Amino acid sequence: MKQIELKEIDMTMSNVKTLVVGTRGSKLALWQTGWLIDKIRANRPNLIVETRIFTTMGDKIQDVPLQSVGDDGFFVRELETALLKGEIDLAIHSLKDLPTRQPEGLTVPATPEREDARDALLSKHNLKLADLPQGAIIGTSSVRRASQLRAFRSDFQLRDLRGNVDTRIRKLHEQDYDAIILATAGVSRISRGDEITERIPFKYMLPAPGQGALAPECRHDDRGIMGILAQLNNREAQAAVEAERQFMQALGGGCQTPVGAFSEVIMRKLTLRAYIGAPDGSRVVKVEAVEDWEGTLAQSREMAQRLAEEALKQGAREILDDARANGYITDRK
Repeated sequence: MKQIELKEIDMTMSNVKTLVVGTRGSKLALWQTGWLIDKIRANRPNLIVETRIFTTMGDKIQDVPLQSVGDDGFFVRELETALLKGEIDLAIHSLKDLPTRQPEGLTVPATPEREDARDALLSKHNLKLADLPQGAIIGTSSVRRASQLRAFRSDFQLRDLRGNVDTRIRKLHEQDYDAIILATAGVSRISRGDEITERIPFKYMLPAPGQGALAPECRHDDRGIMGILAQLNNREAQAAVEAERQFMQALGGGCQTPVGAFSEVIMRKLTLRAYIGAPDGSRVVKVEAVEDWEGTLAQSREMAQRLAEEALKQGAREILDDARANGYITDRK
């Protein structure tokens, strides 16, 4: 996903009067869509907005591990198809669900304010990750999380966990789990943040690229919609997620690749740190880069490309080749 430098867009020239927005129907997706629509309406109070709900393959298939599906557009394909057909003007995704390579003709021109990017631990007995008992059973559907959990403590027993946020939390209390891992942003956005036991520090677990950020996706030639979205852009958040996702793309990974990355801009410094690990946590590569921030997306891409090349030299290539051979990385269909 190569984002557009917003200086190319005239934010004042949009004459859009109606907006048809596509979203998934989960509680979290509807919250995210409502939040973004409120932001848009704050700038365009006379805009008429219609919301259409779509059911994606990811919503339909809940009984198999994600990596066995072999489709990197698992949660977004139906929305993107509707965009390309002109059935909707805007699709709103969680950025971490959006493949790094988008269909020709689509773009994410802006990154709104980002929520906490950390992963969250929810445990039955209010124990932090380091304090979980020997052989603790942890629920997660993410190969990235599983890799980092096993690298942290090889005694953990990991079990696949699917479903929306409410469903996963219910399973924690009703089934034989000691803890589960979810995205902090998702738990907080549906007002269940007080149930988080620990927001896992980045030194233990790096998030999926783009985690905590929303992805408002539109057609590349729809300058009116792009002008509306440009008004919501957070430059620091955009620079950060661009670095994270470019790092993933440079490695050739997808949504179920055992890669974590987090970037941020603090005190005019752009930092990118990343993790590449075998699914069983037996081999790990960690890399980090820091530069003075120049304020351009080109810098984010170049920095990420260099860091990816460094990671490959340090052994990431072999880790990813093995992950691909075992079905954890699939090319987008």
